[in-house]
Amino acid sequence: MHTLRIRAARSGTYGQPGGPGAAVFDHATRPAADQGIPEQAIRKVRRRVLPVIVLLYFIAYLDRNNVGFARAGLEEDLGLSDAAYGLGAGIFFIGYVLMEVPSNAGMYRYGARRWIARILVSWGIMAVAMAFVRGEASFHVIRFLLGAAEAGFFPAVLFYFTLWFPVAQRVAALGVFVLAQPVANALGAPFSGLLLNLDGALGLQGWQWVFLVEGAPAVLLGLLAPLLLTDRPAEARWLSGPEREWLTRTIDAEAAATPAAGRAGFLAGLKDRRSLVYGALNFGMVCGIYGLGLWLPTIVDAIGGYSSTQLGLITMIPYAVSVPCVYYWSRRADRTGRRAWHASVSLVLAAVGLVGAAFLLAVSPVAALASLSLAAIGIYAAVAPFLAMPSAALSGAAAAAGLGLVNALGNVGGFVAPYAVGLIKSGTGDLRIALVALAACLAVTGLLVHRFAASRPESTAAPRIPAADRPATRTAVGR
Repeated sequence: MHTLRIRAARSGTYGQPGGPGAAVFDHATRPAADQGIPEQAIRKVRRRVLPVIVLLYFIAYLDRNNVGFARAGLEEDLGLSDAAYGLGAGIFFIGYVLMEVPSNAGMYRYGARRWIARILVSWGIMAVAMAFVRGEASFHVIRFLLGAAEAGFFPAVLFYFTLWFPVAQRVAALGVFVLAQPVANALGAPFSGLLLNLDGALGLQGWQWVFLVEGAPAVLLGLLAPLLLTDRPAEARWLSGPEREWLTRTIDAEAAATPAAGRAGFLAGLKDRRSLVYGALNFGMVCGIYGLGLWLPTIVDAIGGYSSTQLGLITMIPYAVSVPCVYYWSRRADRTGRRAWHASVSLVLAAVGLVGAAFLLAVSPVAALASLSLAAIGIYAAVAPFLAMPSAALSGAAAAAGLGLVNALGNVGGFVAPYAVGLIKSGTGDLRIALVALAACLAVTGLLVHRFAASRPESTAAPRIPAADRPATRTAVGR
């Protein structure tokens, strides 16, 4: 009697040999007809989980950045200075940072699905409330409360991905997720510009319509989130029995293979040195993201006088250009497994783009816009490979705490960068100095990411091999 034995020669497709989350699965006892189960399961997860999460993050990013388009109206109607606006734009992140780790504790206690729904409803209410600010104090208070309400959403999603995507697929999944940032800005820019044209409709100013219309969807999606999301693969009725079994076994095996320090309790995750270092590096990256995002409409307006609609359409160009580049770069990082290298190169590229924009603003509007596009490509392309590293280093309660800390420390940059840009612009009257400062921050961060992470196990992953090209299977016939 003959037996058929099929064994994967490489585990790189669904695990990382020798690294965190490493898991080797023996297919010897699996029937040949079941060999496609991993691919089917991952395909279904991508189609079911990613669209919902990307939509939620799209709304989140729209609500935190639309203040950039409301800036002119806020300054005119409320008398805000550049420094006051910069403080209000950045104070969002103070509330966000203070509530980040407590929010992640609630997420781990009550489950990502219900906690994400709670976050959506509360931030939607605060986003709508922004339409009713009446002065500098109320502007700062509501921005702070908006940050506190949204706290925990991003690390909750990172943690949620560790429950659904094996390590070797996580960079690509994060890449699709991160696309919501430039897409939100690309689509949000012209949309916000159009809403500004409603100035005077129903007695409301254009900036008020921006906050009302763009804040309401978060409340609606928060009510729908419990129906759209599933907590864990074992509870997914939209997966077949064998697919649920394979995915649950794979995720559990990777978590078990994480070094003991990465599987410790919630408090240990906060004390983990990697959480602190990746959080500090995330600070540098986030300074670039929000320094650019919250001031880009102002930068574009400095190129030439534009109407609200024109400003929105031109502002979308850097973000629209970055979308295919981010997707390609995250897929390339997934294929090659070189996460630290991809993150570092992207951050240095972003720095070059900002410096170019700073010195080309007065020379050539087209060249300045091209440089801003290069900066957007670099900034957003760095996010997925960078965040995949702390996600691979930690699991379980330690991941919930550690990822919350990484995001909390990183988002301090969301406060520092807009406020610093506002202070520099108010003090010198020259936006170029602020752009060069942001560029320096990104360049140094890129170099430090490579120095710290390049030799660490979580910075590399076994290359993914397409099924058609995989020399991973061989058959041996014996008695």
